[in-house]
Amino acid sequence: MPVLIVAIGIAILLILIMALKWNTFVSLVIVSFLVALFLGMDPTQIALTIEKGIGAQLGHLALVFGFGAMLGRLVADAGGGYRIAATLIAVFGKKNTQVAVVIASFTVGIALFFEVGLILLLPIIYAIARELKLPFLYLGIPMAAALNVTHGFLPPHPAPTAISLAYSADIGHVLLLGIAVGIPTTIVCGPLFNKVLYRLAPAVYQGQSDLSAFGEQKSYRLEETPGFLSSVLTSLAPVLFMALATVVDLLFPGSDAAAVKAVKFIGTPAMAMLISLIIAFWTMGFARGRSAEEIGKTLTSAIAQISMMLLIIGGGGAFKQVIVDGGVGDYVAGLFAASTLSPLIIAWSIAAMLRVCLGSATVAALTTSGIVAPMLPMFHIDPALIVLATGAGSVIACHVNDAGFWMVKESFGLTMKQTFCTWTVLTTVLSVSGLIFILIAERLFY
Repeated sequence: MPVLIVAIGIAILLILIMALKWNTFVSLVIVSFLVALFLGMDPTQIALTIEKGIGAQLGHLALVFGFGAMLGRLVADAGGGYRIAATLIAVFGKKNTQVAVVIASFTVGIALFFEVGLILLLPIIYAIARELKLPFLYLGIPMAAALNVTHGFLPPHPAPTAISLAYSADIGHVLLLGIAVGIPTTIVCGPLFNKVLYRLAPAVYQGQSDLSAFGEQKSYRLEETPGFLSSVLTSLAPVLFMALATVVDLLFPGSDAAAVKAVKFIGTPAMAMLISLIIAFWTMGFARGRSAEEIGKTLTSAIAQISMMLLIIGGGGAFKQVIVDGGVGDYVAGLFAASTLSPLIIAWSIAAMLRVCLGSATVAALTTSGIVAPMLPMFHIDPALIVLATGAGSVIACHVNDAGFWMVKESFGLTMKQTFCTWTVLTTVLSVSGLIFILIAERLFY
């Protein structure tokens, strides 16, 4: 059984990393080869599949991730992150810091991919946690939860946008309904889950004192830092560029006007990050009296600190590609071929199984849409609800075959066990609570 083979592969991966203490990237590549062989793939094609998986994963992330790390490092080194943290604390108060973090992360997450939002917000969240003498993870969990909700539910993120088209759902309707469902889901899997986990497993929060993947964080005096407005606009410049492109695309769909094309070009993730980085050269560099050589050293250190993380993310992409090319998705689809359940439950269940097996939320959602779309004419239901149910299922139980798992592990400086206890459980809570709120929305609005 393909699912059993994937489970065995994951077990071997955990043994290599946790018991034998092997390098994570090397372990991922070894297990990818083994799983490919057991799935019956042509041995001569396995290396090509692994190369394809690494290339596809890093091809999507390398520019954005690299520019994001550089931008975040420039803002952090100039004291911009500290300025933002101090201002948020002053406005919201120490008791409401999690509220500030959730609002900021949800807002940023609407326009940015999960990975980009994580990279941009990490230094700021760290600065807030250090200023309040809180465990980094205590604020990191609500931040990551809010980003993941927007990633799974809201256009213009890739999966919700693509499956909206596959289900012939109105994207604007999906966005509004997604926000209505996403807000209570974020509250449940963010602050509420964080509170319960902090009581049940306080040891998980110990030792979260620095950003191990992003180098040593400096200390600052407030009067030496950039202004709040300058710091915020520099940090959120990618959000503004991408949001502007999204609005223009919704207002002028399919337009060939030069101005529309120019805005869309500027709003692509890589270009938005590059332009924002150039802006940061001035606001967080030259305007602060830093030389080009000093700025260059900051950029170099930012990339050096995330190099292993990039390799690990690429290894996760290789594992995912082997599972996809090995036909696991087709096997899961066959299990639901004759099901008579509610279309919401069917869409969520298929997406959840594919997510656990394939790793990628986007791949799971897109594969699910191909299976569920032909069934929709048999049901009288708003396609927007199906989009959200598919999105909810596609983010369940993030584990070792997903790049997001390794990003969270490395970014938060967690062990494998701690990542399972926090991130894997959180994404499961997110998925289940999201489905519950979708079912409630169906009752209330239809």
